Amino acid sequence: MFSRDTYTSRRAELRRRVTRGGIVLLPGNTESPANYPGNVYHFRQDSTFLYFFGLDLPGMAAVIDVDSGKETLFADDLSMDDIIWTGPQPSVAELAHRCGVADTRPLGDIAEVVTEAVRRGRTVHFLPPYRAENKLFLSKATGINVDALPNHISVELALAVVSLRDKKSDEEIAEIEEACRIGYMMHTTAMKMCRPGIMEREIAGAIEGIALQYGAGVSFTSIVSQNGETLHNHYYGNTLSEGRLLLVDAGAETVMNYCSDFTRTMPVSGKFTTRQKEIYDIVLAANDRAFELSSPGKLYRDIHLEACTVIAKGLTELGIMRGDPAEAVAAGAHALFMPHGLGHMMGLDVHDMEDIGEKYVGYDLETRRSTELGVSALRMGRRLQPGMVMTVEPGIYFIPAYIAKWKAEGLNAAFIDFETAERYFDFGGIRIEDDLLVTETGNRMLGQSRVPATTDRIEEFMAEYRG
Repeated sequence: MFSRDTYTSRRAELRRRVTRGGIVLLPGNTESPANYPGNVYHFRQDSTFLYFFGLDLPGMAAVIDVDSGKETLFADDLSMDDIIWTGPQPSVAELAHRCGVADTRPLGDIAEVVTEAVRRGRTVHFLPPYRAENKLFLSKATGINVDALPNHISVELALAVVSLRDKKSDEEIAEIEEACRIGYMMHTTAMKMCRPGIMEREIAGAIEGIALQYGAGVSFTSIVSQNGETLHNHYYGNTLSEGRLLLVDAGAETVMNYCSDFTRTMPVSGKFTTRQKEIYDIVLAANDRAFELSSPGKLYRDIHLEACTVIAKGLTELGIMRGDPAEAVAAGAHALFMPHGLGHMMGLDVHDMEDIGEKYVGYDLETRRSTELGVSALRMGRRLQPGMVMTVEPGIYFIPAYIAKWKAEGLNAAFIDFETAERYFDFGGIRIEDDLLVTETGNRMLGQSRVPATTDRIEEFMAEYRG
């Protein structure tokens, strides 16, 4: 945990930003059974609860009375039966003291508190629930049908929380730097292991072990695949083969749950082919361009489009695309090869605060999510501000079914040379991802050491670990 003052000041600022009065309801998470009640998934606390209370234990919830300023932590002390299995644990009162909360009550009392607030006509502010048990609790306590809960979330609370969490403090940045340090070890280990005959799952297991050895585990399910054209490929059953590329998208969480998120693409043989190097260098140039442009006041949507223009220009020079690159990007033609957005916010969540809602986190009154080809998948389009942490992850992918679909429909045929694109059906995909902190004057890359990123450096690094 951070200091008690950190959490008390965060909650005080939240009260100031929720001007409509009422109560703020912040449920934590409970443990979820994997296949029977006693065998649970790895526990992950709700990130907003962590941000305001710092308590990483299941079975907790809190209410902040905006009008009176009273804060109450709801949780149960362990029974003797619990202690037999878990050992001695701090009391609820002790835990509350650590985060600066004076009032505690049993967890079962919270429904009564919320129901009473509803009966008195007070506003109950809550965020979009994403866990089934919290949806059921909210429905029972407020009297709102489960399916109707999204229509009753507090937009004021959502905006207040986002406005606090989207700019990271120095102590938060230090935690993210630690997550990046772990991420560096994960990705360099993958590079050391990558060679023909190794199974994807061997690398996935090794790097996820590092995440557990030095932190709280991975920040998301790792992608370790030589079929990198599948964006979220969680199958680890392939054996690496000569001439292929291995794409590793993985990150770590610190013990305080702050995240990192890196992607590297490496040659299984240890050397890039000419064709692989040509595509790789285009992606790296797009990554570099995004870092060049990222600074306070810049729209991340514009930076995304600039990175896409670099990709379109590079692919045009290779004969895969054609025409004017700027016009191609305006038409969304680049999306055939980069169907995702440039990046997302990162912090206590690897996709920070996306449980609250992308329209509040990645967009605002100035910037709205577009349905246009080429920008529809962009998670973050807002203006950058100092303290924001972003991922920068351009990529180029050759997805046979997607290319065939566009060709059959004649979509953006003026900008795509489909016959040339078809020659890359066996290529796979390349993504290069780094983490960026927006500063007062520009940005800096997070992590004390950058995971090898140029083709020369990757080849040199891999060669060091081959006999």
